[in-house]
Amino acid sequence: MLDLLIAPFIEFAFMQRALAGALLLSLSACPVGLFLMLRRMSLTGDAMSHAILPGAAAGFLLYGLEIVPMTIGGLIAGAIVALGAGAVARLTVQKEDASMAAFYLISLSIGVVMVSLRGSSVDLMHVLFGTVLALNDDALWLIGLVTCVTLVAVVVLWRALVAECLDPLFLRSVSHLGGLVHFAFLGLVVLNLVAGFQALGTLLSVGLMILPGAAARFWVNDVVAMCLVAVGVGIIASLAGLLLSYHAGLPSGPAIILSAGGIYLISLLAGPRGVLRPLLPRHNHRTA
Repeated sequence: MLDLLIAPFIEFAFMQRALAGALLLSLSACPVGLFLMLRRMSLTGDAMSHAILPGAAAGFLLYGLEIVPMTIGGLIAGAIVALGAGAVARLTVQKEDASMAAFYLISLSIGVVMVSLRGSSVDLMHVLFGTVLALNDDALWLIGLVTCVTLVAVVVLWRALVAECLDPLFLRSVSHLGGLVHFAFLGLVVLNLVAGFQALGTLLSVGLMILPGAAARFWVNDVVAMCLVAVGVGIIASLAGLLLSYHAGLPSGPAIILSAGGIYLISLLAGPRGVLRPLLPRHNHRTA
């Protein structure tokens, strides 16, 4: 059992770096994903994960698979898409979800074409699905920095984030910071997606944000407890996915997301707020 669960992380440095990166992403992305879910913006997160691709592809075209240019490009592209979709929603009759979908589809196609112009199919797979087993020290520093910024921002903005989830109109009526909090939160989403694409790629980085939070919803009702459960699910999924990848020879990023999906399905069925709970017999305790 020790050889099965622990030996890969003791013997191989690349497994240690992969585990460190995945754990940092769990600490950072899972709380952000939970608020995405509570704000009914899960599909927005998915759209944003595609939107960063042109910027990352531009960095790749100019400098190759270098982390800093691809990160800066991803941040710029994500910010442009987020601001553009918001502006379209406010200045036209189109809703924000429709404009976001249009922007992300255009961005995804542009990014794939840009990577294909210079790179091979291997490079395209690297950008789309990541290589968590190939994380270097620069990538870990970036993920660690994003984790620190995210945790500080979540603590500072906690009450405003919770209030906007419960009643955004109330927040805007009592404070002029509603719009600022919304865009700050979108900035956190972009930051975590950019950090996640180094390990999981642009297509799968949103999975570690959404699935743990969705699973936590079936176990607890308190927002703080949901954050803790979501982080725990992310950590378990990261460990299970890396071990599954190592022992079964599966791609590491998809294995992590598949593990998170498995935990979600278990939570959906067996959680206290899952679909099977109402079917279980209830025990009535009578007092004498």
